[in-house]
Amino acid sequence: GAVRGAVRTLCLAALLGALGAGGTELTLELPDSAQRCFHQELESGVKFTLDFQVISGGHYDVDCYVEDPNGKTIYQETKKQYDSFSHHTELKGVYTFCFGNEFSTFSHKIVYFDFQVGDEPPILPSMNKRVTALTQMESACVTIHEMLNTVIDSQTHYRLREAQDRSRAEELNGRVSYWSVGETLILFVVSIGQVMLLKSFFTEKRPSSGGA
Repeated sequence: GAVRGAVRTLCLAALLGALGAGGTELTLELPDSAQRCFHQELESGVKFTLDFQVISGGHYDVDCYVEDPNGKTIYQETKKQYDSFSHHTELKGVYTFCFGNEFSTFSHKIVYFDFQVGDEPPILPSMNKRVTALTQMESACVTIHEMLNTVIDSQTHYRLREAQDRSRAEELNGRVSYWSVGETLILFVVSIGQVMLLKSFFTEKRPSSGGA
């Protein structure tokens, strides 16, 4: 009972650590010919990671760039469907990252991004100060914690793929529906035209009566 309770407590700590990692996840709508920027104040010597993916819209591409507090561009890509960028800050201040859809004149985009700051804290408070090997329970909880992180990353990846595939399927379904309606209207017009043409061939023309 006591051992099971300790294992449950450690595993719960691992679960909370996996779910409570620092960062921001957002899904935003990017209109055509528009740009959206975000700002984050960071200390020097801090690692941050930016992951993004276009879920729907146009050719599923977007521009992205990151600037440091001095306005220097430290990352820039154009017409990317997805990408990941990591950087260790050298300056303290406000960092800016922007998503641009300025090259598109009619396609709205849906963009998902994940902005993580700093390294993940240890799941056990005393892990960094330990000089002895981890116990079997602690090692098991570390393994569970790593597996949970892998599961969360996989779930996010498959959720984005499912949203992207659903968007493509809905777009394809709309095109097929419009094409089917267009074909139906064309067939209807052609059928009426053929009926009218054949009817004109077999219509008797009455001779006109002349006065004596």
